[in-house]
Amino acid sequence: MKIRPAALAAGFTYGYAAMRLVQMVGPRPEPVADRDAKRYGAERRAFLVSGIVRSLTGLAATAFVSGDAIERGLAPLPRPLRVPAFVALLALIETAREWPVDFVEHYELERRYAMSEQSVESWTADHLKGAAIGVGVTALLAAGADLLIRRAPRRWPLLAIGAMPPLLALANVIAPTFIMPLFNKYVPLEGNLERLIRDLATRYDVGNAQILRFDMSRQTKKANAFVTGVFGTERIVLADTLIDEFPDDETMFVVAHELGHYVRRDPWVAIALGTVATAGTILFGAAMLKRTTGHGIRGPADGARFAFYASLAGTVLQPVMAAASRAIERRADRFAVAATNDPASGARAFRRLRDQNLAEDEAPKWAELLFATHPSLKSRIARLDDASATG
Repeated sequence: MKIRPAALAAGFTYGYAAMRLVQMVGPRPEPVADRDAKRYGAERRAFLVSGIVRSLTGLAATAFVSGDAIERGLAPLPRPLRVPAFVALLALIETAREWPVDFVEHYELERRYAMSEQSVESWTADHLKGAAIGVGVTALLAAGADLLIRRAPRRWPLLAIGAMPPLLALANVIAPTFIMPLFNKYVPLEGNLERLIRDLATRYDVGNAQILRFDMSRQTKKANAFVTGVFGTERIVLADTLIDEFPDDETMFVVAHELGHYVRRDPWVAIALGTVATAGTILFGAAMLKRTTGHGIRGPADGARFAFYASLAGTVLQPVMAAASRAIERRADRFAVAATNDPASGARAFRRLRDQNLAEDEAPKWAELLFATHPSLKSRIARLDDASATG
């Protein structure tokens, strides 16, 4: 009996999930005795690679094994409801299948390395909220895409690409305003640190940005800061784990780095890069579907096949996007040095982040080239040390 590659893909995807389910319901592993950053990083990389493989095999299983049968089962539904129902059903199946994987490879991993602050109940609540949002948003986007394809069966790829900038901009408004507060509490930063940050932001004519702190300590011991939002929803956000554990001079360097993203309009740069990358995946997916089937998207199963081909293109483009992200991060580092004139504080801040986040100084070169969105801490600290020595 000949076994199709797609059937093997399905077997791998569900077999992997079954293995993680056994681990999930079994005895909880003991915390590691030596919180070694290299070992922690190696485990995370292994899970990342397996996740990419599993995502592609899962899509292949749907596209070439189960998709047509699911489409036939949904045939009694009105035509406008078939695609969103198809996508929502698949998203629910994926959520159930990946639940033990996420538990073992995210929650348990962080707990074993003493990085997690969440109980199982808290993690489950966050996971359920994330899944519900994911299912709803995916079904809504699928309904819109299906309408576009039915109305413009030949021109839909170009129309979809043209719709990406406003959709990504809208996501940058909705996420910080409505989604993120579902998982953490965001409040205005107050006190001397807020005044220092506001003064720095005012120097660059962005003193109107919201400066917030959030309770990252609810989930983890790690520290972080980020910039998000467009169209008046711009926010400079600091984790309480950063504010509480870092001296003000180190915090100010981290904030200056994030401010550099805001001043240089990096959220808009990300929208532009995302549009270009999405254009590549859409055009490749549509071309491959036409080549392999002789037609375009006629129904949900064809849509699943298109999604598989598009995901292949997205995987190939990932190193290019990672390289662009690293360049943006280096530019923000340079901005922080110029804004604070204190590269020594930056070097100390990165060392403290490395220790608090259990981060590696340097990942293997292949991993950095393929996946890393930030330059290695080793290279960033070395540049700051050099700037401090020559300054």
